[in-house]
Amino acid sequence: MNKWIRQGHRWLSIAFTAAVIANFVALARADGGTPPAWITYAPLPPLFLLLFSGLYLFALPYATRWRTARRTLHSR
Repeated sequence: MNKWIRQGHRWLSIAFTAAVIANFVALARADGGTPPAWITYAPLPPLFLLLFSGLYLFALPYATRWRTARRTLHSR
């Protein structure tokens, strides 16, 4: 499971980067106008998914340590 989340996090970062680049290109080509809303908000879904997967990956070593310490404590 952790392998899939890590791989998904990497692909989400690529999608987020592409959406941000597309946003900047759209802003540059807008000629003073506003670009379409879907381009403006396109980076947000991958960003939220990156937030959740990143928090999971950040907490994973702490949770593993906590479970190991708890298992050791109960085995005594």
